[in-house]
Amino acid sequence: MHFTSEQRLDDGVIEREFTLGEIPGTLWTPGSASASTSTPAPLILLGHPGGLDKMYPRLVGRARHSAAEGFATATIELPGSGDRPCSAAAEAARADLRRALQAGEPVGEDIVDRLVLPLVEKAVPEWQAALDALLSLPEIGGPVGYSGGVISIGTRLAVVEPRISAAVLFAGSFVPRALFEEARQVTIPLHVLLQWDDEGNDRQQALDLFDAFGSKEKTLHANMGGHTGVPQFAGDAAAQFFSRHLR
Repeated sequence: MHFTSEQRLDDGVIEREFTLGEIPGTLWTPGSASASTSTPAPLILLGHPGGLDKMYPRLVGRARHSAAEGFATATIELPGSGDRPCSAAAEAARADLRRALQAGEPVGEDIVDRLVLPLVEKAVPEWQAALDALLSLPEIGGPVGYSGGVISIGTRLAVVEPRISAAVLFAGSFVPRALFEEARQVTIPLHVLLQWDDEGNDRQQALDLFDAFGSKEKTLHANMGGHTGVPQFAGDAAAQFFSRHLR
């Protein structure tokens, strides 16, 4: 991990951009946290749908909110997003998805598999490598949570990464059928956010995925509104969830 910039935001949060090989990312730590702090800050990995520059206003808002609760947060760019190279197969699958949606046709499982499964296969090891690097910093410690982003990535991480103790997942993207089987292996506490009128989400599929999760503690927080209309109180509930499970 190589830090490329550092700034202190107006609320005291320290924002550091970094690269992990060719992968860009950002780390936010509470102003009270430092390498000399006796108690390292718990960490929340901030997922997103891709495009760090585009997503920055929402990511930094989530980071500031988490820092006020004493959490460090970090994110990395997804494969094929931002300045990272795109694959021809992913672009073809994305074009097929757009055509199906514009025609008002059902999105076939083949399209979803071609678009999402390769992303999961590449992104999850990258998140694990980022976690290795982040937990090596003296000011960062466990436990670790995962929040938001592509729900298929969060599901896979919850299965394969034992250092993640709890997750807040956003139901707002297509999910391959194979991930439903993996969801049955998830055992960590979950808090799932669902926007009831999300124009880009299959509501019934989201409900079926929630039902498939094997966690004994899982909560579905459903609200009226579209994809970007998550109410503030829903975000507050997610923060309270992490406060219970990452302390």
